Amino acid sequence: MYEGQVVLCGANSYEEKYYLNPDFEGLPGHIKDELKIMCVLYVNDVGGILTLVYEENGELCFQVTAQEFDPMFDDIGSQLKIKQLQREKQDLLQALQLYYKVFFLGEEVE
Repeated sequence: MYEGQVVLCGANSYEEKYYLNPDFEGLPGHIKDELKIMCVLYVNDVGGILTLVYEENGELCFQVTAQEFDPMFDDIGSQLKIKQLQREKQDLLQALQLYYKVFFLGEEVE
């Protein structure tokens, strides 16, 4: 059903918008809220555009882009913030990966 990368959600500091892929509306409300808070706070702190993307194998990755010559974007702060989020939100991120693998890729849970 899904091939290539699939966007879960993202936030854009330039347009001040948050996006959740409609395919994931079935997630519990508190999970959707936590994703929104995480993404919006990230772009508020470092700028740019943050997108959470599932790779073909079901791994959830952080993708960051910024406009060329954006003086407000903090590249080093971005990398540090992602490491912090991966550490602090490890359980959430692992649960989202498992959710995707089971419900979207049809993998069996061991």
